[in-house]
Amino acid sequence: MPGEREDLIEYLKQTTLLNSGAVERVVDDVLAFYSETVEQYVVRRHRELLASGLRNAAIYARLTDEVAERRFGANPLTVRQVRRLIYG
Repeated sequence: MPGEREDLIEYLKQTTLLNSGAVERVVDDVLAFYSETVEQYVVRRHRELLASGLRNAAIYARLTDEVAERRFGANPLTVRQVRRLIYG
């Protein structure tokens, strides 16, 4: 993915008015956003929602909805796991 990161940075520098530093920060933020696991997301959001005054029952329902709509980074796969995904 390192090559893809640099390609994306170059593309955004050419197609936006952002400077190099800003483009790199945006790309790194987006990559970090999508690399968060389900477990990390649930723990972080639970903490945030508690701090906003919600109770656990409302938080659990909200997290169920949020997790269903959000993309998460995949855990690394072994060759065997890849093979099993393809061939069953």
